[in-house]
Amino acid sequence: MTEVATSPTSDQLLVIIDPVARRTDGESVRIAKDVLSAGASTKVCLPDGPEEFARILARRGSRRPVVIGDDRALVRTVALLHRQRELAGSVLSLVPVGPALALATALGVPVSTVSAARAVLEGAERRLDLLVDDSDGVVLGALRIPPVPLSEGGAVSARAPWLRTCQSLVRTLAAARPVRPPSVPAPGPARLRIEVDGVTLIDLDQPVEAVSVAPDGSGAAEIEVRPLSLGAEATPLRAEGRTVTVSGADFRYRSDAGVSGPVRTRTWRVREGAWGLTLPGR
Repeated sequence: MTEVATSPTSDQLLVIIDPVARRTDGESVRIAKDVLSAGASTKVCLPDGPEEFARILARRGSRRPVVIGDDRALVRTVALLHRQRELAGSVLSLVPVGPALALATALGVPVSTVSAARAVLEGAERRLDLLVDDSDGVVLGALRIPPVPLSEGGAVSARAPWLRTCQSLVRTLAAARPVRPPSVPAPGPARLRIEVDGVTLIDLDQPVEAVSVAPDGSGAAEIEVRPLSLGAEATPLRAEGRTVTVSGADFRYRSDAGVSGPVRTRTWRVREGAWGLTLPGR
């Protein structure tokens, strides 16, 4: 791990450069570091792996953490602060660099390295909702059951489309072969009981093709269930609530940039305004 102190000004930043970002796009990392160092007092850290990443974050002191990395690095940072019970008092900043950028884009972080770095310096904090499950895991965007294929990208916010950008495509093609999660069976119908705030939305007797859950930005989650269609297209079932429980046969789900499971039951609860992210001012 390397640390470099630069440009003493009033704004104190802890810039953590994710190893994947360094391997994927060193030029964008350099640009981001230069812009940040020109506008603030920065302590730049280059952790070698997740454990060192966690130690650096825990020792940040009063400095505002800035992550140069992709969706996985952002999710890792939020999860670490959540487990440390320090998320409510923290404000994060992100400069997206790496192969998985759909979540960052959906959250409103600029794709351009220079624009994202300037947003870190000049933007404003926005408090965002979070899904927390019964194993203390976190979901920043949306979760899908069954997990969508890797080619469809990471999860996004409830109101955002699945987004791709030329930059993320170029970075993906240029990157070393990424580490893939364990193989996931091809998506297919599942028999699941889905309860929203204790009320059953769909039960085990009705197979479902897809389920999506995402914070709606108002302290609740939007849930959409697509029942299996044997003829005419079935009408999706939609609901809003603060607690969602899915149970039944073993299932996997994709959330943000990863796949979890298999599990037989999982409950997610919405935490309103649980985390802060610096975004461009409006």
